[in-house]
Parts: sequence; structure tokens; C-alpha cells
Amino acid sequence: VQLQASGGGLVQPGGSLRLSCAASGSIFSINFMGWYRQAPGNERELIAWITSGGITNYGDSVKGRFTISRDNAKNTVYLQMNSLKPEDTAVYYCNSVPFRPAYWGQGTLVTVSS
Repeated sequence: VQLQASGGGLVQPGGSLRLSCAASGSIFSINFMGWYRQAPGNERELIAWITSGGITNYGDSVKGRFTISRDNAKNTVYLQMNSLKPEDTAVYYCNSVPFRPAYWGQGTLVTVSS
């Protein structure tokens, strides 16, 4: 499975973006799918995850602002990001939870700046 994230860009503080993660193969059998991010100088961190049945969970830094969803029929995972802050600036990736090294894609850069 190859996972390709897209939808990043430059946004002002308080703005919104929707990220997509398209899988080259089926993700139906992958129970936990997650969004990770890596800010400059920091380690990659898991920020949101979703089960195949739609149960979600979020890291404290994004809770209440980000929403993860998945469409198994389209082999796609989404991340709706609202009320963005400068500290959300990072490269965003999707992967299974726990991650599988072979699944890492290039990620998509989100920059929050005025």
C-alpha cells in the first residue's frame, strides 16, 4: 500500500484546510488509520486516528479543531483542520497505527502564517 497525502498549503491563522490521503491499495482491512505530522526540528507525532468502524481519537494539541474521517470505498482518509495556528505548521502524513515504515509517503506541507 502506498499512501499519498495532499491538500496542504499556506493558510492564515484561524483558517481551514482539508487534507486527503489516497491509498494505492485497499485500506479496508487496516483497522487503525492515522494522521501524523512533523514540525521542523521535532519528531513525527501521531495527532489523530480512526478505526475502520469510524471511532476517532485525537491528540490534545488538535482536539476540538481537527476532524479525521475515512471512506473505505474510496481508500481515502481525510483530515479537516479548522482554527489553524502557527504551531500547526508541519509536514502531514498518513499511515496505519501503529505505523508501518513501508507506508510512509512524501507528506504534504501545511504552513500557517500571516
